[in-house]
Amino acid sequence: MSAAEPEKPLEVVEICAGAGGQSLGLERAGFRHRLAIELDHQAAETLRCNLVEYLGYSEQEAQDSVRVGDVADPAVWNPVLEAENLDLLAGGVPCPPFSIAGKQLGSGDERDLFAWAIELCGKVQPKALLLENVRGLSANRFAGYRQHVLDRLKEHGYIADWKLLQADDFGVSQLRPRFVLVALQEEYARYFQWPEPEPGKAKSVGELLVDLMAENGWTGAREWAEGATGIAPTIVGGSKKHGGADLGPTRAKRAWAEKGVDAMGVANEAPPAAGPPVIDGRPCPKLTTAMVARIQGWQDADGEGDGGEDDFRWRFHGRKTSVYRQIGNAFPPPVAKALGVSISNALNKRGEPHDLVETADVVTDPVYKLLRSSTRPMSVDQIIAKLAASGTVMDHPAVERHLNHLKHDFEMTAVTRSNGVDAYSLGEFKAFVGQDDHQRHDLFTQHRSKIS
Repeated sequence: MSAAEPEKPLEVVEICAGAGGQSLGLERAGFRHRLAIELDHQAAETLRCNLVEYLGYSEQEAQDSVRVGDVADPAVWNPVLEAENLDLLAGGVPCPPFSIAGKQLGSGDERDLFAWAIELCGKVQPKALLLENVRGLSANRFAGYRQHVLDRLKEHGYIADWKLLQADDFGVSQLRPRFVLVALQEEYARYFQWPEPEPGKAKSVGELLVDLMAENGWTGAREWAEGATGIAPTIVGGSKKHGGADLGPTRAKRAWAEKGVDAMGVANEAPPAAGPPVIDGRPCPKLTTAMVARIQGWQDADGEGDGGEDDFRWRFHGRKTSVYRQIGNAFPPPVAKALGVSISNALNKRGEPHDLVETADVVTDPVYKLLRSSTRPMSVDQIIAKLAASGTVMDHPAVERHLNHLKHDFEMTAVTRSNGVDAYSLGEFKAFVGQDDHQRHDLFTQHRSKIS
């Protein structure tokens, strides 16, 4: 390719694509969607229509590119054929298995597709993998789960890293931490750099929404905006299992009240000229889905979100609750774009390569690593002694906590020795990775109408 020729767009297959938050960000970073798979038909319709209306796909291209159904169902797509010679496999697999607000069932949750996605990556061998999830996945509860993911990716030939990214560091006016996994084949990993945060770039809620609050003539919008300081709490899209559209749990509602926002629902339109209801002596409007979309980072093509005529060209399909859920569960497009640019740079080998440290295994759970490598059951005292010999200090309660966490995601056998002491060995990973006989199939079928 000569210097004058444009680079061929990188191709991405996106799983659990939702309404297209990650899709939009990756497209802005120069990727082209070969395929996007989404379970919810309304979210899929949103993505399909916007590929045409906003991103320049033909009707046929959009129809071919967006599939509706369970991404793990071979009747929906054939990964080996349709993801061959792929640049990027990406997705925002379901969050509830790891959410602090949920039961943190991890591998025991029928919605958990994280481990399945890792095995899919090993099967189709894209140049890069991008998966994002909630901050809960970074907790100690899932240290063994994360360790298994890193070990499997290394076996598949990838160099992987986790990072907790804050959405407001990328211009999103919201407290929205996302735990991101990026893995690349060694050839490209040398060129990967995490996107640099830009603290202070995000606007306050008032500054961001004042024009939308005033669009029906409310003269008090400017005064309201002056009191709506700071960024928003995390937008909680929720799931089909729980309720309609409101702005989150009690703690989030208190944070919204401090900004003069009534979080007990989402409005159909902006406040009337006479103003919103007064709560505790202060006008407290509800947000509309358009306002929530702007907070989530759905902005115009130049990324300014300045209220211009091109704002919110991304059209959401469905009723208000569905639209709110589509927006709230999305990966903020500006964060996805920043990651997409970093991955694109690596795949195109831009910049100076750096040394890799893959020879030193990353250890997120030393107890997992020890039990996985042991051929015999080990007691807690033996685990403590072995860890100490390798320079890791861990006391009895800490080891027991690790063991307790591991029991949730892995088969574990406890053998009581003659002296009455239990010794432990680690068995199979419980997560769904594509097994025909896994409990996930029955649970998924049973709960499908409530899965989002």
